[in-house]
Amino acid sequence: MEKIRSAIAKAREERDALDAGKSALRDGAPSATSGTVDAPEVPDASPDAAVDARWTALPRAILDTNLMRRNRIVAYHRSAEATGIDMMRTRVLQQMRDNNWHRLAITSPTPACGKSTIALNLAVSLQRQADLRTLLLELDLRRPSLLQMTGGKPTKTGFAEVLRGRADFADNALCYGGNLAIGTGSGKSRDAAELLASDGVGPVLAGIEAAYAPDIVIFDMPPMLAADDVMAFATHVDCVLIVAAAERTTTKEIDLCEQELARQTSVMGVVLNECRYMDPEANYGYYS
Repeated sequence: MEKIRSAIAKAREERDALDAGKSALRDGAPSATSGTVDAPEVPDASPDAAVDARWTALPRAILDTNLMRRNRIVAYHRSAEATGIDMMRTRVLQQMRDNNWHRLAITSPTPACGKSTIALNLAVSLQRQADLRTLLLELDLRRPSLLQMTGGKPTKTGFAEVLRGRADFADNALCYGGNLAIGTGSGKSRDAAELLASDGVGPVLAGIEAAYAPDIVIFDMPPMLAADDVMAFATHVDCVLIVAAAERTTTKEIDLCEQELARQTSVMGVVLNECRYMDPEANYGYYS
């Protein structure tokens, strides 16, 4: 018993000494290891305040209602049409939180499946959750479309130049609602696969995330079977959604995409788009 008491007393003495050392450092007193301590520096703004300032500084844009309707972006406000997108949003958030995922790529087997429409709808739906910050980054560098779909004014530079490290994200992004930033393309990039596979892409993306602290990053990717762009970039994302066009995309195409992607990342699921035949009871008439 006496040995136990001695051990406890010794542990207390060591803890008290450590606490005293920490207190001395906080007060600007010299320590045995650091020598003379200069006067404490004035702390910079908190990380959260710095992130808030960067979001505030982004160019602001407004989604045009008529343009949204024409481009089938139904999630810009709550409605019966947006219900399907909002349900997908909730499922995506649940899976990403459960797995501690932050980066989501959206692709399709072939062109014209509506993957950019789905990506933008999902991003706009997420924007309606005020406590979330979302980035939507255009990586369909061969055929960028997000700027046209949103009706935004051309930015100083395209997102490809940001990926190359030649431009700052703040010079490319457009901010909607204060919590959705979209990085858009301008012009076609002939070296898209080489750019997406380059060593510099990882640090660029990490720098953007460090500066803007998004809760989720969505990458609008090119069609997977059209080129090797998606495969070149897949290791940078946590998960992938595959958008298939009803009555057009084949099961074989979906299986091929799943098999190839599963070797590099997690496949979250398949979204069936352009489905014309829906059960009238699908939304239970909740908004009618």
